[in-house]
This record gives sequence, structure tokens and C-alpha cells, in this order.
Amino acid sequence: MLDATVQESALRPLCCPGLDDPSLSEAEAEEIVVMLKALADPVRLRLMNLIARGGEACACDLPAALGRSQPTVSHHLKVLVEAGLLEREKRGKWAWFAVRTEQLQALGGVFQIVDPAAHIST
Repeated sequence: MLDATVQESALRPLCCPGLDDPSLSEAEAEEIVVMLKALADPVRLRLMNLIARGGEACACDLPAALGRSQPTVSHHLKVLVEAGLLEREKRGKWAWFAVRTEQLQALGGVFQIVDPAAHIST
């Protein structure tokens, strides 16, 4: 009897189209959570903003820009690199950081609002 109820409920249409087929898989959601957790810190959010505005930034300039110690900034940069939000390039003795735009675009796409009227064919 339970199987018939489950089958019956699976056949019933949802009140809102599209909710039965999420566009974000569980694996994608887990990747995004890592990025969101990395950004959920004021220092890291400011770092991302500084680096994104300049296109890239040298680690040597960031402690003064943020008013934080070099070890603190290095720790936060490491977290952002491990989360896939920044890429690191060694130039001489300094590390340079750039935003991984494809990751930020993927993150932004999660919150993209879709107009349901655009999906209705006329």
C-alpha cells in the first residue's frame, strides 16, 4: 500500500513547475558552500574586493591595505586559494593573487533570479 502511495505522489504535478528538477546538484552545492564559508569572514571578503578591483595584487601590499599583520593576511589568502576563489602566482620573492573569475561567476549564478514568465511559450 505504501508503494502505491509513493508512486501516486510521484505522478502528481507540483504546484510550481521546475521545483522537482533542481539545477544545482548536491556536489555543486558542496563546492559552493566551501566558497561561501571562505567569504564569510570580513577580512577575506575585503581581500577579495581589493584583489578584484585591481585585477591582481601582490601579497606585499595587502597587510597595509587591510591594517592586518602579514601572517594574518597570509592565512586568509591561503583559505581563499584553497576554496578556489583566488589563484596564486610566485613572481620573484613575492606571491601575486588574482580572482578566479569563473568561480565567482559560478557563485553568482547560484543566486540568479529567473523570470518564470520567460519560460512560458506563447
